[in-house]
Amino acid sequence: MYYPEELVEEIRERNDIVEVIGTYVKLQKKGSSYFGLCPFHNEKSPSFSVSPDKQMYYCFGCGAGGNVFTFIMEYENYSFPEALKYLADRVGIKLPEREYSEEEKRQQDLRMQVLEINKMAANYFYYQLRTESGAQAMQYLKSRQLDDETIKRFALGYSSKYSSNLYQYFKSKKISDELLKESGLFNVDEKNGMYDKFWNRVIFPILDVNNRVIGFGGRVMGDGKPKYLNSPETIVFDKSRNLYGLNIARTARKKYLLVCEGYMDVISMHQAGFSNAVASLGTALTEKHATLLKRYTDEVILTYDSDDAGVRAALRAIPIVKRAGLRARVLHMNPYKDPDEFIKTLGAEKFQERIDQAENSFMFEISVLERNYDMKDPEGKTSFFQAVSEKLMEFEQELERENYIQAVAEKYHIGFDNLRKMVNRSAMRAIGREVPKSAVDRERKEIRKKSQDDGMKQSQRLMLTWLIDKKGLYAKVKPYLDADDFTEDLYHQAAQLLFEQLEKSELNPARIINHFEDPETQKEVASLFHAKLNLQSQAEFDKALNETLRKIINNSIEFRTKNMNPADIAGLQKILLDRKKVQDMPKITYQM
Repeated sequence: MYYPEELVEEIRERNDIVEVIGTYVKLQKKGSSYFGLCPFHNEKSPSFSVSPDKQMYYCFGCGAGGNVFTFIMEYENYSFPEALKYLADRVGIKLPEREYSEEEKRQQDLRMQVLEINKMAANYFYYQLRTESGAQAMQYLKSRQLDDETIKRFALGYSSKYSSNLYQYFKSKKISDELLKESGLFNVDEKNGMYDKFWNRVIFPILDVNNRVIGFGGRVMGDGKPKYLNSPETIVFDKSRNLYGLNIARTARKKYLLVCEGYMDVISMHQAGFSNAVASLGTALTEKHATLLKRYTDEVILTYDSDDAGVRAALRAIPIVKRAGLRARVLHMNPYKDPDEFIKTLGAEKFQERIDQAENSFMFEISVLERNYDMKDPEGKTSFFQAVSEKLMEFEQELERENYIQAVAEKYHIGFDNLRKMVNRSAMRAIGREVPKSAVDRERKEIRKKSQDDGMKQSQRLMLTWLIDKKGLYAKVKPYLDADDFTEDLYHQAAQLLFEQLEKSELNPARIINHFEDPETQKEVASLFHAKLNLQSQAEFDKALNETLRKIINNSIEFRTKNMNPADIAGLQKILLDRKKVQDMPKITYQM
């Protein structure tokens, strides 16, 4: 639903960001800002800053940043409407009701009813585990060395050996068969009618990141088939979009997430203190899973079984997580089969050592590739290095590729130059011709250009930060600088909004963030207002200010010159005037 900007701004202004974040993070005032340990990554020294003046937060360690809406969206995994409602409720503002279509109302009502049925079922299973009929299931969990606290934390339960008990329970609550069918908890056939999908099983409730029960997994007692059974897709459950244990792992605030294969691996790892473990739900890791992981971390450690199936699963997962922008490492558990077995045998401390030693995903792929070759045979060894050289071509950037060539060369004692020559020959064969020397030169130029671009972005970030932090600076640079001088698209949009505010003397950087809907974009905009440059004296600042201002204007002139229509006489005249203006620009001073 669309809410008026004035209402959104009122809700933001009524929710002081220091107070809101202070309920989640212990903050300590330092100067004009508050600092604490970042809730979005693992750190020992506080780099998480909350500014009451800007009504923004920013982490100088991981780059997380935004206004009070962004924080609630990121921390609670809320959509913007959910964050808006949460903050409106917090300060007693009633949001206008949205007009839903009849179909939307029906679907929303159905979702809420299915969630309620799931909650009732979870409570029912939880109770059954603690009855006499659940003794076998409880004994099974105890045999897996789970303590009472862990069993409670994961709300583990039991479905009795009779396939109609849950159905009869719901019928006693006067719930219709039509609604029960939508829940995915029951099967229906002509012979038996409606009966329980889960019976004689240990039950693992599946919760989403907002701690709502969306489905169930069940492990059979005895030798029944299948050994593990999961809820089917329902209106509230999509197994490709959810991960078991993520509701807990997302609050662990570790710098990585451990991705494993099953319920018991997650549970035993959490019990051992590794509360950042998650697992996919009876399916291989998907693109949607990887996108979900990216919301909470930049690195995953694949903690799959050490058997052939686990190795294949890791090989399938590596390109998926990389495409999502995640770093990937692979944990080795040999000679043990899975995390559960490893931890029970060697303990949590040894398991942490294995985590610390987790292998770079590319090097893991190489080590698996090695198994296909006889490394004692000269021909087999040569074929292996040929295959490796072709795989090293995956890295497009020369610097990254050479780093990996060096790592592989050191591991296999082949010699850096020898392996690099093989990679170059593979590249030549791949394109069917010699790679000209100019190709290397072009790549080096591209690296230099990227460095220059990064330097220009930093200059523009510094100027935007100074314009917010230093009252009166805008008046001094206004004759020479305008929003069009910020050539990066996002920087230009932010500069336009900021300059409009400065013109009206209504500086409000937190409001600027509200103009951008995507949390990642909000995070990037926040970074534009938190650039840092360590300057010790007035002279240093004046020098940096003038150099930065000239750099931005000259870059703008160069950008417009390259992109100008030759027939645009007015544009050409403005460029000439701007060149003259920057040449004649006096030294600008600003009292720090």
